[in-house]
Amino acid sequence: MRLSVRVIPNARHTEFSGRREGEVVLRLNAPAVEGKANKAAIEFIAQYFGIARSRVTIVSGEQRRHKVFEIAGLESHEVERRLPDGIKSNLKSDKLCS
Repeated sequence: MRLSVRVIPNARHTEFSGRREGEVVLRLNAPAVEGKANKAAIEFIAQYFGIARSRVTIVSGEQRRHKVFEIAGLESHEVERRLPDGIKSNLKSDKLCS
């Protein structure tokens, strides 16, 4: 399944922090330099959903803040169930998952 994410690097903490314009907001405690933010995002998403890092890939937006992640082995309803309440309330209507 695919998850649309807006990545905000150089944050104080790494966390999902809400929704913005149809995307999940992911704040990262990593700089957007030399792929460090991408690596941190993949590691966080994998750990958050309890899957191997190899099952999370960036399918678009590798050098942008707006990214789409492919999460292998999880269905959209599983991702929706695991996201914090403030994010998943309108998950289907915002098309965060596909």
